[in-house]
Amino acid sequence: MPHGDLEIAVVRVLTPWKLANTVSGLPSASESWLLTTHQHTTALDPWQMSWRPQYRSSKFRNVYGKVANREHCFDGIPITKNVHDNHFCAVNARFLAIVTESAGGGSFLVIPLEQTGRIEPNYPKVCGHQGNVLDIKWNPFIDNIIASCSEDTSVRIWEIPEGGLKRNMTEALLELHGHSRRVGLVEWHPTTNNILFSAGYDYKVLIWNLDVGEPVKMIDCHSDVILCMSFNTDGSLLTTTCKDKKLRVIEPRSGRVLQEANCKNHRVNRVVFLGNMKRLLTTGVSRWNTRQIALWDQEDLSMPLIEEEIDGLSGLLFPFYDADTHMLYLAGKGDGNIRYYEISTEKPYLSYLMEFRSPAPQKGLGVMPKHGLDVSACEVFRFYKLVTLKGLIEPISMIVPRRSDSYQEDIYPMTPGTEPALTPDEWLGGIDRDPVLMSLKEGYKKSSKMVFKAPIKEKKSVVVNGIDLLENVPPRTENELLRMFFRQQDEIRRLKEELAQKDIRIRQLQLELKNLRNSPKNC
Repeated sequence: MPHGDLEIAVVRVLTPWKLANTVSGLPSASESWLLTTHQHTTALDPWQMSWRPQYRSSKFRNVYGKVANREHCFDGIPITKNVHDNHFCAVNARFLAIVTESAGGGSFLVIPLEQTGRIEPNYPKVCGHQGNVLDIKWNPFIDNIIASCSEDTSVRIWEIPEGGLKRNMTEALLELHGHSRRVGLVEWHPTTNNILFSAGYDYKVLIWNLDVGEPVKMIDCHSDVILCMSFNTDGSLLTTTCKDKKLRVIEPRSGRVLQEANCKNHRVNRVVFLGNMKRLLTTGVSRWNTRQIALWDQEDLSMPLIEEEIDGLSGLLFPFYDADTHMLYLAGKGDGNIRYYEISTEKPYLSYLMEFRSPAPQKGLGVMPKHGLDVSACEVFRFYKLVTLKGLIEPISMIVPRRSDSYQEDIYPMTPGTEPALTPDEWLGGIDRDPVLMSLKEGYKKSSKMVFKAPIKEKKSVVVNGIDLLENVPPRTENELLRMFFRQQDEIRRLKEELAQKDIRIRQLQLELKNLRNSPKNC
């Protein structure tokens, strides 16, 4: 090849850059590399390069994760070592609750958010359960009310005093007994006050009306353990994933299954409603044991709209969806990273944005409600990451970079607030209503004035749909057998005492009757 021809080829490749050192004759080493690259890429068909991410304009394209300084973390916490697939953490605008490792029952810590730093080993706990605590959730409308469920088959409602705990709390505001196996999940209804859902290992979902302290509905359509529950925006639909590999959309008041998907190729673990998009997103495992996500139409679960493989790791993928920004966050249990995407109603539906990376693996993640975020820092999401190896709770803020310090209305639309839209009787009567919205610009620091009043309970049996939920069922484990034995012993002891008192009363009445018959007035 003549030198002149080669010189022209190099010039053509280097045209976009400043060609400062081109000399006649043979090209330099860098010029030869560029020439080779040019010849290779021009040989490719443009459609063969579709793996390159397409540029998409988005206000959230540059969202980044910011870890709080060490003095703003919570240190010295004995995080539970339980392997149950839950977050073991719940947070609201005032308190942080973490399930802890304990002996002789279950307990969890409740720490005011401003009390950061190292937590003392003898810090007061909520420790009324007889078994390990498996899930905790704050009431969305009353900041100091929290629900917990446990291996002891009970669900309990606790009232945290102002300023946090000063001593161990053992007496619950309300004890709810209705499950015959351990209870793995609790969820508050998103728009109705004092309606709580609980899912147990007896394959049942109970709907509790806390105004009366009793279950009012039972959903009994699952054939195995329920893994996850999620509500749509107004709480009119409930979706569940189950160990029987089925995804269900349920009308909660009737218990009727509206849609059902048999997910054999995509084994579902977690599910989340995508706001008002009429879409569901699930995380699970493919037939090749790779982690993947799937997007579904809630009105047709015959086939997913899209399936996307994430990676080949084994940890469970937790999905978090922000309906205000249409952003989806994926965090793997045991991973240190959090991926985030933007969801749209049109193809390709799912657009990858970025990834937050950290070397410390997470056991679970708590999520701050929108009204607890720092809008002055353009914070759109906040995680509380459980780092078990360090006994550390680490806040991670997802921030939209903006130069202006003023309120950014485009990233903070009206959002569900702290006021319920319905009473329990209204919702149970068939009314559905969207959440009461609030602006984060005006008065978002206002706390709810609602107060929880525990009902007085005297009823011993729990009957739903004509079935006594506390009737004897065959125990599956030795612990269940022992609990049932001691419960029966207490019942036998109580009945014997009651029988003895009635015998004494009968003898007293017989003696009085005899005295009346033998009295002189009757002669």
